[in-house]
Amino acid sequence: MTETTKPLSHKKIGVAVIYNDAGLILIDRRPDKGLLGGLWEFPGGKIEPGETVEECIKREIKEEIDIEIEVGENLINLDHTYSDFKVTLYVHICRYLRGEPKPIECQEIRWVSLEEIEQFTFPEANTKIIEMLKSR
Repeated sequence: MTETTKPLSHKKIGVAVIYNDAGLILIDRRPDKGLLGGLWEFPGGKIEPGETVEECIKREIKEEIDIEIEVGENLINLDHTYSDFKVTLYVHICRYLRGEPKPIECQEIRWVSLEEIEQFTFPEANTKIIEMLKSR
């Protein structure tokens, strides 16, 4: 008799690579507790039923950081499997419009250059995003 494993849950995540007018990119640091705690990431969140990727990214950035952005081109879509779930990241290049970034759902926020970004520890799924940004 074979043991059946239940399929992994699949989360669809809208991710924002937000540039400001100085060409810096906004990254945030995850809370120490929880999945991937303390690692840096590009902000975003789970796409709700009936929501487009663009709507999700705008909403999540407003909820998590309290800034307004313009969602631009799709940079890359990535699938990544963790031990107990799968994610698909829908990554868009975004432009910072207005508002003062606040760490509402994260520990810290930084504006960094593409050269500085390697000094920060990101989850494995984010390394492809950084590679794509460097090759643009």
